[in-house]
Amino acid sequence: EAAGELARKGAHIIMACRNMDKANAAKKEIINEIPRSKPEIIHVDLADLKSVHQFADKFQSKYNSLDILINNAGIMMAPYGKTNDGFEQQFGINHLGHFALTGLLIDCIIKTPHSRIINVSSSAHRIGQIDFDNLMYEGGKGYSPTRAYGRSKLANLLFTYGLERRFEAAGSKTIAAAAHPGYTHTHLTRYLEKKWYFRLFSPLGNLIAQKAEMGALPIIRAAVDKGVIGGQYYGPDGLWEQRGYPVVVKSSQASYNEDTAQKLWDISEQLTDVKIQI
Repeated sequence: EAAGELARKGAHIIMACRNMDKANAAKKEIINEIPRSKPEIIHVDLADLKSVHQFADKFQSKYNSLDILINNAGIMMAPYGKTNDGFEQQFGINHLGHFALTGLLIDCIIKTPHSRIINVSSSAHRIGQIDFDNLMYEGGKGYSPTRAYGRSKLANLLFTYGLERRFEAAGSKTIAAAAHPGYTHTHLTRYLEKKWYFRLFSPLGNLIAQKAEMGALPIIRAAVDKGVIGGQYYGPDGLWEQRGYPVVVKSSQASYNEDTAQKLWDISEQLTDVKIQI
């Protein structure tokens, strides 16, 4: 939805996608609705750092600027599992994959005037805790799909605010901001659909959940609103930020902890072997 709306306004969209069949279907949908648009697809699997490097190489072989990077990929409340690189999969895909992708594209982003990096978090970040002694729930120790998801979404915000502090310190005109879609009806809930409680409450959830085009609005606003300030976080304006139109919202106190952010940054560089130089 975000890609389609940006394309509608004349942006050249590169869709970074894992599943090429779904990517081509989405591309076709955008072109059918916006015939003048020319969305492009480049494959990337954020569960595989080799794929992330290949994406960055391919992108930079064709383009020397990048106005907006929207780090939107993710899995939610999945069973315990590992990425190709041995990371707990929710943390590996939702945070480390985006960290590496951002780092590999950072030179291209910084040299683009008034560029932006938008990280998509979730209201679930409020239940997240960063435990550096068991960051990956090694062997499934202490693993909870919900807690692991919350941790990955808290990491998104710690990363966003850490990026913005570095941009400000360097005097860069690039900004980092974040957004979350509220409670939006998408396939992100696929790991929950067999749970008894999800089936029990899904009729109510379907009434509450907003459409994907509404959930995309906080991301779009963070990406293009001229009034956005680096370090801002956008979400729906309704009750508990679950639905509505995008406004600046406040994230948890833990998300602003600079010591945690710095330690997470250092560990992320070590784990991905990607150094982000600003």
